[in-house]
Amino acid sequence: MTVGIVYEFEGATLAQYDDILKLLGMSPKGKAEPGTLFHWVTATQSGFQVTDVWESQDAFEKFGADRVAPFAQQLGFPNPPTVRVFDVHNYLTEG
Repeated sequence: MTVGIVYEFEGATLAQYDDILKLLGMSPKGKAEPGTLFHWVTATQSGFQVTDVWESQDAFEKFGADRVAPFAQQLGFPNPPTVRVFDVHNYLTEG
């Protein structure tokens, strides 16, 4: 089932987000991880927030555990993210 994910990274910076993107081999406005249908990031008063839509919760959890978590630890993210998961009824894309 398609899921929406909102991650809140308290105490982390957009510079750290940019660094993790580089370590993942990604670039701004580039291609997302396979299984990701939508991804955007914004600063918050206390860190940053990532909002994604994934093909499945399993794909999201595997990517988070196998790829993001080790780099976040390497880059000194101060806290693990708060994660909220939602079932997605519909999403629209370009084209």
